[in-house]
Amino acid sequence: MACAQSAHALTLAEAEALLVSNNRDLLAARRAIAAAEAQQMIAGARPNATLSVNTSSISSNPGIGSGPLADKRMDTIFRIDQPFERGDKRELRLDAASGLQRAAQNDSLDALRQLLAAVRGAYYDLKQAQERGRVLSESAQLFAGTLSAAQIRLKAGDLAPADVAKVQVDYERAQNDARAAQAELTRARLALAYLIGVERAAPELTATDAWPAPESADAEAVEQAIEARPDVLAAKARFEAAEKLRDLAKAQRTRDITLGAQYERYPGSVPVNSVGFGVSIPLFTGNDFSGDIQKAEVDRYAALDFLARVRAVATNDLRRAASDLNAAAERVARYEGSLLEAAGRSAQAAEFAFQRGAVSVLEVLDARRTLRAVQLESVAARADYAKALAAWRSSGMTAQSLSPRAP
Repeated sequence: MACAQSAHALTLAEAEALLVSNNRDLLAARRAIAAAEAQQMIAGARPNATLSVNTSSISSNPGIGSGPLADKRMDTIFRIDQPFERGDKRELRLDAASGLQRAAQNDSLDALRQLLAAVRGAYYDLKQAQERGRVLSESAQLFAGTLSAAQIRLKAGDLAPADVAKVQVDYERAQNDARAAQAELTRARLALAYLIGVERAAPELTATDAWPAPESADAEAVEQAIEARPDVLAAKARFEAAEKLRDLAKAQRTRDITLGAQYERYPGSVPVNSVGFGVSIPLFTGNDFSGDIQKAEVDRYAALDFLARVRAVATNDLRRAASDLNAAAERVARYEGSLLEAAGRSAQAAEFAFQRGAVSVLEVLDARRTLRAVQLESVAARADYAKALAAWRSSGMTAQSLSPRAP
């Protein structure tokens, strides 16, 4: 956490820790879990009793009589009514709310899964911007050396002014590219800082981890983990909740009853005090809940369709990530195997020969451009591989593996 304050060297592990503690989207997902827990408390609540007090038989003729209020000729009834649910309605509500709570928890874990992939991608974008800035800065310095050598040869009468002008153009372009790389670095820092919640420290963020080592992916080896992914588990939980809500809609046809007890006092009558009991049962004369049941059934099928869609998306996500990772690993291997070394030797030889007047300006400029292009492509290939690896690992994360990371 000290990195959030000093904001200098930042490892990927530190960035992930800051993501878990500071990211606003994860905070919103945790609020959704708290709301689902509150909804479960609501679902478990039992119906409240009702107390009513009614006074009748108040008349001016023959009057209510004299004396204290308790002796007035008024018929006063104190009544308590308590509804009782039948058809396991409360249990069904609790089961449905429990399913939605599990869905909210898995939604939070899935948000963490996706954000971990995003912060890893942003981290390697920052590292790519740093490497790109370094390459372009070194290229600008090399072009400065080439320009200096061209001016020396111009003074010696060994080079035409037009050739020096060509070197000057490439030198100025290299300076512009180096400045643009600094702007790209600033954008990468801001993007990562937003994800990990340290916007004030953005100007000083520096990615220090090395590029990840190459590895291959086998999608079939981890496809069994799809059923344990948090997004699939959330869809399952919503389907189970939809089933319980369907059963709850059907349970509305089981009539609830309301039991009541009353105490009645009527001075002047015989007897003065009496008690009574009552029961009420609803009559389905206008609504038999057919519409509620049909809607709940449609919602259940929609949840089942959504589960199938989430499974398909997860499978495609995993296979695409494996393909991207293997392709990116092959690109990195080609650049590290021969391209970088060959381009470096060619540029050094051309520079050495140009300083001694053995090659033309066009040849040395072409060698410099080729070296810069290969170096930039190599950095891009490493970044693409690192981000593909992050996406691959994220696509196979299960709820169990993510739970220890969740706050």
